[in-house]
Formats: sequence, C-alpha cells, structure tokens
Amino acid sequence: MPIRHPAPPRAGCTSGIAIDRHGCVDRSSAGHRVTVDRRTALRIAGGGTVGAFMLGAAIGCTDDTVYEPDPLAAQEVLARADAAAATAAIVLTPQRHAALTTIASERTEHADALRAEINRVIGVFGDGTTPTHRTRSMDTPTDTGSAPAASGAAVPPVAPPTIDQLRDRLAASQQSAADLARTLSGYRAGLLASISAACATEAGVLLA
Repeated sequence: MPIRHPAPPRAGCTSGIAIDRHGCVDRSSAGHRVTVDRRTALRIAGGGTVGAFMLGAAIGCTDDTVYEPDPLAAQEVLARADAAAATAAIVLTPQRHAALTTIASERTEHADALRAEINRVIGVFGDGTTPTHRTRSMDTPTDTGSAPAASGAAVPPVAPPTIDQLRDRLAASQQSAADLARTLSGYRAGLLASISAACATEAGVLLA
C-alpha cells in the first residue's frame, strides 16, 4: 500500500492550517473547526519568521571567543614592513628607484594576498562585511584587538635602510615564509612558497 505524504502548507498558512475560500481553517485540534481570517494567519506566520530570523542573527553575531593569531598574520606584517623599507630606501639610493619600487609593489601584493586568505578563513557575511573576529595580539597575550596590520593599515615610518640592510631583510622574510610553508599544506603552503621564491629573487637579483 503506497504511503501518502501530507500536502505542504499553502502560501499564507502555517503548518497544520488549511485554507478555504473564507481564510485559514485549523483542523489540528481534535477535529474542531476554528476559522482564522487570512490577515491573522499572515500575522502569525510573519511574526514567527521575523522572530526566528532575529534570534538567528543575534546568535550568529555574538562571538566572545578570542582566537589565536592566524599563522599567516606574521607573514603579512613582514611583507608590509618590507614594502615600507623598500620605499624608504629610495631616499638613500635613488639610482635603484626602479628595483626598489618593484620590491615595494610585490611585497604589498604579498601582504594583500595573505590578508585575503586570512579573511577567507574568518568568513564573510552575505552583505560583504566581515564578522567581528577578536584575535589575541602576537605581542601582548592579553590584548583582544584585531589582528595587526590589517589590509590598508598604515605602517609606521621606518628609517631608510641601505641596500645591504634591505637585502638582509628580504632574505630573512624568504626563510621565514619557507619555514612556515613546510608546516602547512594546500593553498596556504603554495602561497608561502611563492612568496618565499619572490623574496629570494628580490634579494638575489633585483638587489644584486
């Protein structure tokens, strides 16, 4: 004998309430016929929907967790600092303007790519905004501010480095990215490996 599935509720009526030409009729109470006008039924259904939505939004937006810093955050800080150092170095070595500008641009791109990956893990709301994500500072364990050096954040002025000093900075960044890449996998490992290779080229070729 085939199983008969109950019909889905009609538009404008909540589950368990059928509709006829007079409005919605509740047949769920031991066969008693209670007439509910269409406006009342819509108000009941709408109120339940709004209430559920507001409760879900409140739960989804409340997050008191203080997260550990994303392992890529330190690499973003290095990249933005290297970009600032390369720009500052132009003052001391204007004849290397082209190479230094290229390095500053590449390291900024590295920082932006790292930040995009960090934000991807945090998630994005439907309207494009990011949720509040309290992150423990990499410097002070009790700090509950956001991750340092977020995309577009201003980098403090740095003293113009010499070419040798900038080369050493890039070499250190290259090694740091390579070391972290070995502890990760997938896209993140590939991103760090690419950044490490670019730093090696900047230090060994552009600043040779």
